[in-house]
Order: sequence, then C-alpha cells, then structure tokens
Amino acid sequence: MPEIGQTISHFRILEKIGVGGMGEVYLADDTTLDRKVALKFLPEAFTSDPERMARFEREAKLLASLNHPNIAGIYGLEQADGNRFLVLEYVEGETLQARLSKGALPLEEALALCRQIAEGLEAAHEKGVIHRDLKPANVMITDEEKVKILDFGLAKAFSDDTQSIDTSQSPTLTEAMTRPGVILGTAAYMSPEQAKGKSVDKRADIWAFGCILYECLTGKKAFEGETVTETLAAVIRGEPDWNELPTTTPQNIQFALQRCLEKNSKKRFRDIADVQIEIEAIRDIDKTVSVPTRRSWLPWSVTIVVCLMALVLAFMYFRGKTAPPIEETFLQIVFPGYLSPSTEGAFALSPDGRKLAFYAVDTEGLRIWIYGFDSLESHLLRGTESIEGPPFFWSPNSRFIAFSADGKLKKVDVTGSPPEKICDLSGVAVGGAWNREDIIIFGDYRGSNGIVQVPAERGKPSQVTMPNPERKEQLHYLPSFLPDGRHFIYFCKSFISENTGVYIGSLDLKPEEQDTEPLITTSTAARYIPGVEPNIGYLLYLNGQTLMAQPFDEKKLKRIGESVKISDRVSSYAEFGFFSASETSVLVYRGDTSPASQPTWVDVKGKPLGTIGDPGIYYRLAISPDGKHVAAGTATLEKPGDSYIWFSDLTRNVTSTITSPQSDNSRPIWSPNGNEIIFLSNPDGPYNLYRKLANGAAKKELLYDSKDNKFPTSCSSDGRFVLYTAVDQNENSDLCVLSLESNNQETRLLPNESNESDGHFSPNTRWIAYVSDDQSGVNEIYVREFLYDSGSVSPSGASVKVSEGGGLGPRWNHDGTELYYCTEDGKVLAVTVETETVFKKGEPRILFEDFPYFLTPSSQARFPVWDVHPDGKQFLILQTPLGYSPAPFNVILNWTKALEQ
Repeated sequence: MPEIGQTISHFRILEKIGVGGMGEVYLADDTTLDRKVALKFLPEAFTSDPERMARFEREAKLLASLNHPNIAGIYGLEQADGNRFLVLEYVEGETLQARLSKGALPLEEALALCRQIAEGLEAAHEKGVIHRDLKPANVMITDEEKVKILDFGLAKAFSDDTQSIDTSQSPTLTEAMTRPGVILGTAAYMSPEQAKGKSVDKRADIWAFGCILYECLTGKKAFEGETVTETLAAVIRGEPDWNELPTTTPQNIQFALQRCLEKNSKKRFRDIADVQIEIEAIRDIDKTVSVPTRRSWLPWSVTIVVCLMALVLAFMYFRGKTAPPIEETFLQIVFPGYLSPSTEGAFALSPDGRKLAFYAVDTEGLRIWIYGFDSLESHLLRGTESIEGPPFFWSPNSRFIAFSADGKLKKVDVTGSPPEKICDLSGVAVGGAWNREDIIIFGDYRGSNGIVQVPAERGKPSQVTMPNPERKEQLHYLPSFLPDGRHFIYFCKSFISENTGVYIGSLDLKPEEQDTEPLITTSTAARYIPGVEPNIGYLLYLNGQTLMAQPFDEKKLKRIGESVKISDRVSSYAEFGFFSASETSVLVYRGDTSPASQPTWVDVKGKPLGTIGDPGIYYRLAISPDGKHVAAGTATLEKPGDSYIWFSDLTRNVTSTITSPQSDNSRPIWSPNGNEIIFLSNPDGPYNLYRKLANGAAKKELLYDSKDNKFPTSCSSDGRFVLYTAVDQNENSDLCVLSLESNNQETRLLPNESNESDGHFSPNTRWIAYVSDDQSGVNEIYVREFLYDSGSVSPSGASVKVSEGGGLGPRWNHDGTELYYCTEDGKVLAVTVETETVFKKGEPRILFEDFPYFLTPSSQARFPVWDVHPDGKQFLILQTPLGYSPAPFNVILNWTKALEQ
C-alpha cells in the first residue's frame, strides 16, 4: 500500500481517508488534470487472482459507463508500482450517516435528499447496474446539498464466488452475492433475500432505499439489533415500527415506505421511479395544505383543494345541519399508483352518500374497499377476498354490503364484522337490491338466470322472474327497487334486440305474470334514484356512453317527459354502467376503466424488445405461421362488450381491422397456411365459430354453431381439425375437436367431470397440450395423445402431466421440441420434450418471471394472453404502457341541480 506523499503514476498521495473489505482509500492529487481524486487500492489477495481480476475489469468497465450527477464517477482502473487501484471521483462534504447521527431530518429535507438518491438509482438501474450495498455511509452530501452515491456496483465487482462469509467482524458483509447461499451488504440495510443468501435484483436497492428513507424521517434504523445476527433476524422476520413516523408524514410517503419494505420482493416496488412519483406528488402539493394525521392502508388524493371544502359542505348537508343550499359541485378522486380498479369497474355508493364501495386489486388480490367521504380515508372490507360476480349492493341503512362468494350470498358489516351467510346460491348473484322490509332481490346468473328474492336475515330463495324462451330471453339481472319496496326494475338480455332493455317487476306477481313490455330499450341496466319532487324520481341509464336521467312517476310506474343528459363518456362493462347515485343527491361515475395494454415483444429472458399497435383491450394474440402477421381480438373502448379482429402486418408495420365491432368478434387463430382466421362471434346468441380470409376480403362465414359457447384455440398443421374449448351455461368447459373433412363433426375429447381448456396441437398433430383441473381445482398442464383415422377422432389416448404446482397457457415451439407455459405466480417455464413416437418430458426450467396476466374479476380467473414466435426466440405478450393511470371517480354533489335548470 502507498505512503503519504508518495507519487504513483501521476497521482500524489495526500492522506488515507478510508479502509474496508474492498480495500484502502486515499485522497490524491491528479497532477496531470490538476484535480483531487480518491484512489481505492485493491487488496493483494484480490489482485493475485487472475480470474477475479478479469471479472473485476469487466464490471469496472460497466460501472465507468455510469454518468449521472447523483453518482460518484469511476475515472479509471490503473496499475503502477505493483499496485492496482481504481481512480474515483472525490466528493467533499459529509455522509448521510454523519448527518443522521444528529437525529431525524425535517420532512422537506429528507424528501429532497432521498429524491436525489432515487434519481441516481434509476439511472444506474436503467443500465442494469445494481448497487447492492446502499447505505447512509455510501451517500455523500455536498455543501450545496447535492447527493452523490459512492461505491456504485463495487460490491458485485469485488465478489468472490469461492469464499465464504464472516459476519463476526463488521456489520458490513463484503462477500459475493452473485450466487445463492452467499450474503452481501450491510446488515441493517440489506433486503430479506440478501439476508437469506439468495441472488438479488434491483429490488434489493429499493429495499435499502426504503430503509434510508425511514431512517431520515425517524432518526432510527428500520431494522437493528445488538449483533449482526439479531439485525439479520429483524430484517427477515421483523417489521419497522411504523408508529415512529412523524404524524405529519404524508400518507403516500407511508405507502411508498411500505411498498419499499415488502419482505416478498414480488410485492415490492419494481422500479425506483415508482417511489419518485410519490415523492414528486408531495413536492407538487401546496405546502400550506395540512396532511391528515390518521393513517390508512389506502390513502387517496383529491385533485384540487377546493374539493376538500366541497366534501366538508356535503358532509354538513348529509347530517342535516343548517347550511346554505349547495350548488352543483364537481370533483375527482384519483386512484393511488399502487391500486388498480377491477376491469369490470364495479362500485356502489351507499344510500346515504357517505361511503363509496369499490372493487380493486392490490398486491394481495381483488377485494372490496370502502372510501369514506366524511373521513377522506379508505379501508379494506375484510372477508371479501373470495367475492365473485360483482356488482355488489348496499343495505338501505348503509351499514351492510351483500355480495356473492363461495356459492353463497353473503352480507358483511362495513364496520368490520365477519361476513354472514344469507343463502346458498344455485349460480352467482350478479347485481341486487335491498329494501326497507329486509327483502333482497338479485340476478341468479348461471342458476335460474332470473330474479329471485330472499330474506336478508337468511332464508331460502324463491323465484320472482324467469327468462321467457319464446322471447329468446337469456338473463334477468341487475335489479333496483322502486320506493314502494314491492316493485323493482331489472335488466333483461335477449337474443332479440327489441326485447333487450329495462323492465318493471313486482314481488307480488308470479314469474309468468310479470310485465313483458320494456320500460326502456337500452343495452345497459338502469338504476332508480328518488327525486326532489314528491313521487317523481329518475331512471339513470346509459345511451351509448352518455349518462341519461329519465323522469319517472313512482305511483303510475310510467316515464314522464324527456330524458336529460347528465354526462358524456361514461363507460360500462357488459350491461353494467359505471355510475352510482345516492338518495342524498350525490352521483359518482367513471370513464374508461379497462387497463390499457399493448402487445410487446420480449426475448426468452423476458427482456422487452419493442411493441406493436396501440394500447387497447386485447383478448388474444395470435402470430401467423410464417411469423409475419399478428391477429388479436380487441375490444372497443366505447363498449367493451363488443370487439373486433385486429390485424398487424409486421413486415410493413401496418395495422388494420378485418371484422366490424358490432358484436363480440374475438379469440382468433390462424389456419396452417396463414390464409384464414378462425374466431368466435355472437351475432345470434352463443359464441360460435366463424372464419374469414386474413386479408379481410369477403364476409365472415359461419363454421360451426351449437348451444355452448366455443373458444377456438388451435388448428392442426394439416388443416383438418380445429381445437376449441366448449363452455356450457354452468361454466363447465371441455376440449372439443371439429373435423372439417367430416361435415364439421364435433368430438369431446375428455367427457368427464374435470374442466379442460386452452388446447394446442403439437406441430406434428400427434399431441395436444391443454389445461385441466382434473377434478382437483388446480389447473395443470397436460399432454394427451391425439388419435384420429380418416377424419374420425377418438377420445382415447394416454395423458402426461407436465407441470407441477399449477400451469396455464401452454404453447409449443415451431418444431415441437419445447413446450412453454406460465404459472399462477407469474413465472414462464420451458420444458424440453420428445414427440415423435412417444411423449417424453424433461424438467421444467424458468425462463423469466413477473408475467403480466389478464385478470377477469368476476371469477378472479387469471389467464395469459401471449403467443410464441416461430423462431422460438421471442414471445408476444401484453404489458401495461408506461404512464398508464386508471380513470378517476368523478363526483357530482347535488347533481339534481342540472335537472332543475
């Protein structure tokens, strides 16, 4: 090691400024460029190992490419006088560790410093560089309050795959972490996966950042113990003391901390940019606005301060206090970045207008959340994890919510009591209403498909309405009580368009006695809201995307006058419009709620390679056999129930449509020669199989129809067979084969009690890979032999289970030597297979993780939307575009003012 005053190469050593497991650090003068630098001399044991030095040089070249104002730079790697040393940027100032030794930092100062740390991390992560040892001692603060992160990436550069670790000397553990079983980092700031000796990614830096931010705000370490062992135990099993956070800590910063310090890395923020968004949100808020001191797991952001004032006035109004009349007031409530509303957009305003129940997904799944207008806070409604078939509905006293789950209709007290059973269901309750006599009505979807009633205190359901087969009615659901509590409106869906609309029903009539004249002919359900005038209310419904209010005489049960437009661009899902109103003149609605996604190419490691088309709603992606075209089922934003076949010519970078969006045209598959598209469509009722020329010429042609819904999945390589999933009215699914050369003969391959779906022919048509729950309830990937003779298909054939622990979305590569599939937890796996004479499989291996699933909230079913390119080197998947944010809730207070003008 050098001596003070010694000159090595063109560097004059001034003083020793540090020592650690990565070597000794000296302050030096660069006599050539006339600047001060830091020289880090590498240990002799390190430099004497040629393999380690070669790896170090490779890492050093990557680190030297980092060029950001918040990262201390690496100027070079030198060798002189028998020494190997790094030439580093010298940063004058104090470390963050020294500043924190004086106690917690003021909020504004803490956020300003941590924002700069986040910016430096983001720049490094974009180049694939992870710090791995981020801690306050590695953060320098200059006299101008500029942050410089030191030793970026050096932890990996110095790693040694052969040495074990010794944690007894220092809390700084400086050994390798490039393979499982070896720990690296500083104990108090290392992530749980580091503490367990597992390999890490950039989320380890995000964890360390969370530890630093917590310490800046509290003056205390998030995790600590008297020994390194105790500290590591706290990291793995303990939780920070959230009560240490100052009461003035903004709720979105609390949320950011919680997401940074998630022990499960998959639930942690994926990108440090997510944290920056939360910090910038605080920086943009007027500093005079006070921050609520109560903490909530679901903080909300109101878009403008005047909205808070409006809510206070509204709350006074609801409580009946003397106050001036409230004029019509508009405001928005924006979803925070960590929470996504369900794709069905289900939400319901309580009758008293004080609470908004909505269905949303966070890292734990889909549940109901309750937002209080009076408290400006939200909470999870526990016990709703297994909900199916939203929308849910409120009791008239605004205390309970009724919902369908686990084959039962349940009710749950919004104050926190566990759910109670109301009745068993023959199907799923889709939409309902609850009157003041404690009678509940709901749509019995997949059961009788009519409206049934049941006492709210438990009982046996009885039929109120039934679909009329002579009128080709399919469903009665989404009811809403009228003020007398005996009459109600409901939506009737029919294969005959003029019979589809809103009808009046009565609890005092038998099913066959109900009125058969539509009240309103419309494609979405209506809801009744009492008005200001006696006996006059309003039917709220959608005309396209326009929310309309139709005056209605409660006594005569008739429409009166003309409908009034309330708002444009209100979205819907199927027959459920995204609007809800209270009896206290509060209206909530939303625009488009479908999470836009974009077809994205990724390589076999999951790295994005580029996108095609525009963001939208895609239900399937199908790559042509020659790899030059892509077809997809795409929903219209105006009416998600309708969809069309979207087509992309990859060679010319041109997109087009080959069907109209006047019905549901979706789930395309290619003929083996690439000339035709086979898809589903439902112009006359069930989803039937159609085909059309891929160039868009000629009309679509009906290929096969039956009473079941049919979802095409694969064509055989010789073009003789079409494989599809048949789904009956009870949602049972079977694999079916259509023989095109035998007068479209249908064969059910596995006529049993299991559910099978998503079948795909192997390239030699000898095998079918598919998904089955095999009566166990767990979806797994199977491969079954496909037997046929002169177009006649046999349902027999041996099967082999390919996946272990669940599997979805099987896809073959172009020559049938590999089979790909996804797991429920977001892994993409590959299995090497033999398919010539007998089927043999190898061990599944992980290609990449964090696969973005399409989520169906009504059943909470997750399924992959993806396909494999014929070259086997890339996949086409759906990803949410950068910058996407869900549509906010639009709130109108005293909305009936618009009807009085």
